[in-house]
Amino acid sequence: MPDHLPIIDSGQATQPLFWGVDVGGTNVKIGLVDDAGQTLAFEKISTEVSLGPQAAVNRVANEIAKMEQNLGLPRAQIPRVGLGTPGSMDLAAGMLVEPPNLPGWWHFPIRDSLAAALERPVSFINDANAAAFGEYWLGAGRAYDSMIMLTLGTGVGGGIIVNGELVNGVNSFGSECGHILVDSAADANLCVWGGGRGQLEAYASASAVVQRTRERLTEGASSELAGMLGGGDNELTAKQVFLAAEQGDALANEMIDETARWLGIGVTTLVHTLDPGLVVLGGAMNFGGLSSPIGRRFLDSIRQEFRMRTFDNVYEGTTLDFATLAGAAGYLGAAGYARAVHRQTAAES
Repeated sequence: MPDHLPIIDSGQATQPLFWGVDVGGTNVKIGLVDDAGQTLAFEKISTEVSLGPQAAVNRVANEIAKMEQNLGLPRAQIPRVGLGTPGSMDLAAGMLVEPPNLPGWWHFPIRDSLAAALERPVSFINDANAAAFGEYWLGAGRAYDSMIMLTLGTGVGGGIIVNGELVNGVNSFGSECGHILVDSAADANLCVWGGGRGQLEAYASASAVVQRTRERLTEGASSELAGMLGGGDNELTAKQVFLAAEQGDALANEMIDETARWLGIGVTTLVHTLDPGLVVLGGAMNFGGLSSPIGRRFLDSIRQEFRMRTFDNVYEGTTLDFATLAGAAGYLGAAGYARAVHRQTAAES
């Protein structure tokens, strides 16, 4: 799947322009986006978490300066930058608090550090909210006023948009859909991040798929995946579960169906709370998406679980589908959020 959309010539751009920066545990994606959502420039650099947050800020600023120079763009044409990072965070203060997948980056003023390096304002949001805003602006949600997005990866992220506004929350924890409760049992599974018991992430993330598969294999379930229990180069992953399912492996297919069931429960709770009309599934773990029979069955199983647990009119009035922007959603959403803040600021001045 592509990391970015086709790049247009700067002469075709609709002014003004905005940078979108999507920080992940492995890579940072940097895209220059025009007012119509078209990408003019894109670069992906290694996050290099071990070097610390200030080093990453400096490298992002250097890449942006280099691209602006190559394009011959004056700074006035790019009035604001959007920045999405993993949580936890304090959005009002522009601080990373204690993001689990960015060790050594805790309690760092990343918004103001990047703003100082770029000499322009930075709009700061959660990375999953950025991806959701990208889908809302340019992807699967562009025909909707409200939507929920779940990002399925190592954990489960979330983004919620209501009437065009991101739900960020008082404690910068709004839209953390992966932490809704789906299992109240005393021995319910624990989340990969933070150890929350019984939360959606503990059942519907790639980490959860691997954990449940390991448990079944340890109990003696028959599967071609049994040879991957030792780790190393042949480590068991959610992708390996998907590949085995494509080959007809019964346990692998059972694990995917279980994941769909838990997601259906989570989707029902979220829809009953917000009734947005659209729920979008993004992230790396889509089991092949619409291009694979496994991915299509996965999506249909979530729909059927939702149908079983909701009201007929709610089911009929809710679209549940895969995201469409793939790896570009984060930087596009960060840029789109910067665009929205710029427009609001201009209207108020």
